[in-house]
Amino acid sequence: MSDLTPLARLGGYLATDLRDVTSDPEALDSTGWWAVVADYEGGLRCARFGDVRAAPLPTPVPGRWQGPAPTDWVSSLDHAAYTEGVRRIRAAIATGDVYQVNLCRVLSAPLPDPSPRACDIDQLTARLAQGTPAAYAGTIRLPAHGIEIATASPELYLRREGQTVESGPIKGTARSAADLGDKERAENVMITDLVRNDLGRVCAPGSVTVPALCSAEPYRGLVHLVSTVRGELPQDTKRPWARLLEDTFPPGSITGAPKSSALRLIDALEAAPRGPYTGGVGWVDADRGVGELAVGIRTFWIEREYPRALLRFGAGAGIIWDSEPEAEWRETELKASRLLAVASGEYEEDETAPRPADVRTGP
Repeated sequence: MSDLTPLARLGGYLATDLRDVTSDPEALDSTGWWAVVADYEGGLRCARFGDVRAAPLPTPVPGRWQGPAPTDWVSSLDHAAYTEGVRRIRAAIATGDVYQVNLCRVLSAPLPDPSPRACDIDQLTARLAQGTPAAYAGTIRLPAHGIEIATASPELYLRREGQTVESGPIKGTARSAADLGDKERAENVMITDLVRNDLGRVCAPGSVTVPALCSAEPYRGLVHLVSTVRGELPQDTKRPWARLLEDTFPPGSITGAPKSSALRLIDALEAAPRGPYTGGVGWVDADRGVGELAVGIRTFWIEREYPRALLRFGAGAGIIWDSEPEAEWRETELKASRLLAVASGEYEEDETAPRPADVRTGP
């Protein structure tokens, strides 16, 4: 598989010396420092490391990341399928079945050289940190367990400090703050309410608040609307991390409202599994009762169980009644363009990223 050693690079920490790997969420309420990957489809991997120390993100090393050719990216939903999906969601909104659905597509490209010397996922993290710095950037590299993830996520799914829990849903994306309008704010308010309800299922009654609503936060090349939702766990809560995952997963910002109806539509319309994309990626220090999971957006992962090793990436948009199919397709292109350019080695600080029209469509 690979001679790369297991590691996790998350939250300002570098973790090595892998001790355990489990799919049991109750491990996060035991002891030790854990790296966590929760797939959108429900798969969970928790990896406990013995050596954890503060460390910056890596710097790029020439030759240690050879990404796909820019023209090799293939989308699980082509333009026609995606815009038709938007129309079907609008029809479901018109009948009252849903209010919002996040429709996603998965982009894939073969790695030209899958050898460990040429495709170290930690080196993709290094390049993302230069080209698209993010609050929750990091790596989880567990080759023997089929997990190789590089993330540049800007979105907080869950942060826990003792009994205090916080989420930071992002909904509404544009090129500039001036381009964020009523449609984007409506998206954000709906999802903030959904996240508030999700946290209310596990937090103490009356403790869930919204300290910030629809704050415009700039990222390189984009502006997002971000809200903050906060609550307090009851003092007698048993298995707090397991309960949080049970009651709030998948994250509300990448599903829709009502969540159960949105999930059914997503299953009907999307053509490929999301995997770690739109799941949860992060770390938990069980000894201190703290941790931080990001929403798995702006996230790449390698799948090697194919005739050729594939690099995958997801992009999506929140669909409401006011959504225009073409505009939603363009939003997914906007979100993907810079990151695909970084992964393909085409991004330069002073250059304009290649247009995502270069992405082909296919299975």
